[in-house]
Amino acid sequence: MITHTGVIIISASEDIHVLVVEDEQPIRRMIIIQLQRSGFKVQEASTGEEAFTRIKEQYPDLVVLDVRLPDMSGFEICEKLRNEYPDIAILLLTALSQDMDKLTGLELGADDYMVKPFNPLELTARIRAILRRMNKDKKEAKSLGSGPFRLDLQSGELYLKEKRVELTPKEYSLIYHFLLHPGKVFSREELLNDVWGTDFFGDQKTVDVHIRRIREKIEEDPAHPQWIETVWGTGYRWKRNS
Repeated sequence: MITHTGVIIISASEDIHVLVVEDEQPIRRMIIIQLQRSGFKVQEASTGEEAFTRIKEQYPDLVVLDVRLPDMSGFEICEKLRNEYPDIAILLLTALSQDMDKLTGLELGADDYMVKPFNPLELTARIRAILRRMNKDKKEAKSLGSGPFRLDLQSGELYLKEKRVELTPKEYSLIYHFLLHPGKVFSREELLNDVWGTDFFGDQKTVDVHIRRIREKIEEDPAHPQWIETVWGTGYRWKRNS
């Protein structure tokens, strides 16, 4: 589970969401059964297109990704995942044993790989190892930055040109989410699910209200925002540094 502070908690497997992307149904089923027995929450997809649909429905902590899929290659999906969802871990599955294929996956951002056929227990162990490494890396990260902004992850405070900006907990969570994904457009529904949680049943206008309040605190001209941009007909995004 990725918390609002960015730390992945791995003490309880039931809080970890894993997406299994594999087109061979017997292999996919075997992986799912093993992960569920180990206490993970599991989603499944048989194509790349279906995988991205599942990610929007439930943001996973880790993706188990087959290299050979019917609609696009796992390498292509891996690269897209790393660019659009940098905090999702990726474990590649391949039937190929050539070193070049392993290196290609790692260079595109995969955290680890396994060659088929594999031991299901080893797969679980590899997943836990990846999550432990991610947990360590995120604990070592002390801040997120963008332009004149610095978000202190230890104190939970935002600084604009080193001047502290007073934020409510939800405003902090929104800015944290934006800074993790600079340049990515989020719909109001996605922001509600990611920041308020999927069990929140409030109006999507809640997002607009919070964005307006944040702009009043961080923008020189809130009516013409330079950092939290409105993407008409879609939602909002944080301006990527030029």
